[in-house]
Amino acid sequence: MAVPVSWILSQPDLSIELRGGAAGTGRTISLVVTTELENPFRWLSGSELVLTTGMHLPTSAAGRATYLRRLNQRGVAAVGFGTGLTHPEVPADLIAAADEIGIPLLEVPLPTPFAAIVKRITERSAQLQHDDLLRASRAQPRMTRALVRSGARAIVRELATSLRATVLVLDTNAHVTDVHPAAPAEELLHTVRTALAADRSAGASGVATDSSGHTITHQRIGVGGRVHGDLVVVSTAPLSAVDQILLGHANSLLTLDFEKPARLWEAQHRLNSTVLGLLLNTDADLNPAWAHLAQAADAAGRIRVLAADCDTTEAVDGVRSIAESMAVRSGHPLFLHIVDRRVLVVLPGVAPVAFAGQLAADLAPGVRRSVRFGLSGEHSLRELVTAADAAGLAASAAERGSAPSEFGTLTGSSLLSFDTTRRVLDTLAHTVLTPLTEHDSAHGTDLLISLRAYLEANGQWEAAAAATGVHRHTLRKRITVAQGLLGCDLDSARVRAELLLAILARGN
Repeated sequence: MAVPVSWILSQPDLSIELRGGAAGTGRTISLVVTTELENPFRWLSGSELVLTTGMHLPTSAAGRATYLRRLNQRGVAAVGFGTGLTHPEVPADLIAAADEIGIPLLEVPLPTPFAAIVKRITERSAQLQHDDLLRASRAQPRMTRALVRSGARAIVRELATSLRATVLVLDTNAHVTDVHPAAPAEELLHTVRTALAADRSAGASGVATDSSGHTITHQRIGVGGRVHGDLVVVSTAPLSAVDQILLGHANSLLTLDFEKPARLWEAQHRLNSTVLGLLLNTDADLNPAWAHLAQAADAAGRIRVLAADCDTTEAVDGVRSIAESMAVRSGHPLFLHIVDRRVLVVLPGVAPVAFAGQLAADLAPGVRRSVRFGLSGEHSLRELVTAADAAGLAASAAERGSAPSEFGTLTGSSLLSFDTTRRVLDTLAHTVLTPLTEHDSAHGTDLLISLRAYLEANGQWEAAAAATGVHRHTLRKRITVAQGLLGCDLDSARVRAELLLAILARGN
C-alpha cells in the first residue's frame, strides 16, 4: 500500500524536514530507493522515495534542477537528501528548483540512517494493507446483509461508505437510478456518461480521469447476454486492489438483485400452481410440493434439518437474517419455516454441520446466548417430519449459545438432556437415595458409590469390585446393607434401571 509523503514527515523520531516542494506532499510512496547514480532515471518506474547523499549530484545549479525535473518526470514521489556527508546542508538552488517543480525535497539528517526510513515505510505499507483487507472483510458481509434487507440502494450506500467515494447506478439508458452520498455536478455526470459510452464498445468496465482530477471507475451490471446498467465509482484517487475487490463484490450483489425479480416470478408461479392444485384436488396431491422441496436435498436425495430454539423474537429475526444472508452467498435455495420461536432450516444431507456452525458463529454474542441449536441426522426427503422432530429434540438438549447439538450424539444421555425427564429423575433421586446418603454421611461409608459401580457393571461382582478398588466380598456386604436401607429387590432389572438413572441424575 502507498504511504503519503506527509506521513513520513510526521514521524518525529526520524527528524526528517521538508525543505522544498510543499505542493507535492500529497503524493504517495510505494517504494524506497537508495541511489548515488548520476543517471538513475531509467531504473525508476514511479511513486518512489529516492534517498541520496548527493555524492554524484551535478555541480551546477542548472544541472541539479534538471536532475530533479527528470526525477519528477519519472513519477518519483519525493527526494530524501542526506546531509552531513557529501553536503553539510541541502543546496539552496535545489530547494528553489523543488519549489518550482512541486516535488517534495526532504532533508535527512546524518543521525537518521536510510535503512530506518526504508523499514518505517515498509512497516507502514504492510499495516495499511492489513487495514485495507480488514476493511474489505467487514464491508463484504455488510453489503450482503444490505442486499437481503434493503436491496440495491443499501448496497450502493455501503459501497460508497467503504470507498469514501460517490457511487452511482445508471440504467441501460444512462439514467441515474441510485446514488450515494449525493449526485455529482452536471459536468462531472456528463463526463461519466461519456466514459461509459466510450467503453461500451470495447468492454464492460473501464477507468477514466476528468479535468478536475476525479477518477471514474465503472463496471457493467449483468450476466450472460443480459445487461441491467452500470455501477460507477467517482473518487479523488484511483481505487486500490482491495477497493476493486469491493467494487466487484457489490457488482455481483447488484446483479443478483436485478436478476431476482425474474427468478422470484418463476418461483411464485410454481408455488401458485402447487397451491391451486391442492385446492382443486380433494385428494390433495402433495407431489408437486415434494418436488419443489427436492432442491434442498443433496445428490443422493438426503436432507438434514437444523432447528434453532429462540428465547426472544429478536433471536428469531437474527437467525432468519443470517440464514438468508448465507443462502445468498452460497447460491443455494433457502427452505426456512418458523413455528412460534423455533426456526427450522432444511439443509442438504451432505456436510451441513459447517453451515450450522457458521450460522451460530455469525450471530451477535448477545443473541447467540438465547438460542439453542439442534441438527438432525440424515433422512430421505419424505422423512422431513421425522428429521424436524429429531432436530427439535437435539435443540431441546443443547446448551444456549453453544455449537449445534447433533441428534445422533444424544445416545446414552438423551433422557438426562430434557428438563421434564430430569425433574422426574431428580425427585426420584431425592426420595429413594436419601437413606444411603444419610448413612454414608453418618458412618463414613461408601454405599452410594458401591451401588453405582454394581449397577453400572450390570451386577457383575468382579467388575464392580475392580471399579471401586475393594474385594468382592466387601462389595457384597455393602450392597446387602444398601438393599436393606432402600427396601428394594436388586434382582429386578427394572429396579436396577431406575436406581441407576436416579444416581446419574443426582450426579454421583
